[in-house]
Amino acid sequence: MNIDQIASEALKLNPHDKALLAQTLWESLDAPYLADTELSDDEAIALAKQRDKEIENGLVQPLSHSQLMSNLRNAD
Repeated sequence: MNIDQIASEALKLNPHDKALLAQTLWESLDAPYLADTELSDDEAIALAKQRDKEIENGLVQPLSHSQLMSNLRNAD
């Protein structure tokens, strides 16, 4: 079963079961709220500002949520 099939089935669940599934998946991740590298608050803010300038100056193109999800699904 692929991620699209799993998601399709999961979306059929009632709200309570969806919440339990989401919590179970979230808790299965290793420190899901931590970035791969440890940044101080000041470093994280500086990085965010740098990336914002890159977008404003046209150096990079931001992805929509659907584009990101598509890229992630096709990464395998």
